[in-house]
Amino acid sequence: MPIERLNPPALYDSLQFGFSHATVQHGGRTLHLAGQVGWDKELNVAAGDLAAQTRQALANLRTVLEAAGASAADIVRLRTYVVDHEPAKLGIVLQEVGAFYGEAMPAPNTFIGVQALALPDFLVEIEAIAALPD
Repeated sequence: MPIERLNPPALYDSLQFGFSHATVQHGGRTLHLAGQVGWDKELNVAAGDLAAQTRQALANLRTVLEAAGASAADIVRLRTYVVDHEPAKLGIVLQEVGAFYGEAMPAPNTFIGVQALALPDFLVEIEAIAALPD
C-alpha cells in the first residue's frame, strides 16, 4: 500500500501516545468512513462504559474497512470525539486504539473533547480516512 508515516525526529515521540504525526498517501483511492459509535448491529450500546463503547466503535470501523478490502494499517487519518473529556479518559480510549492497530503503525489521530454526541448514551465517536489500492 502506498502510504508512508512521518514522525520527524525533531518533534516529540508521538508513537508513545498511539499516533503518527502525518501520513503521506502515494496514489490509490481514498475511503472516508463515517464516525462510528458504540452501537452493535442491534443498536445496543454499553451505557456508561467508555472502554466498551470505544472497542465497539473501533470494531465497527474494522468491519467497514474489511468490507472495502482494507485494514487498520490502511488508515491515514483518525479523529476521536469524547464526551466531557478529561485527562483520565485519554488512557481508556488510547488503550483500545492501541489494541485496534495491533502491530500496524498508528495513523495521525486528533482527540477532541465534545459536549455531546448524537444520542445521550454515546460517549465516544471515531471517524477515519483510509487509503485503498487502485
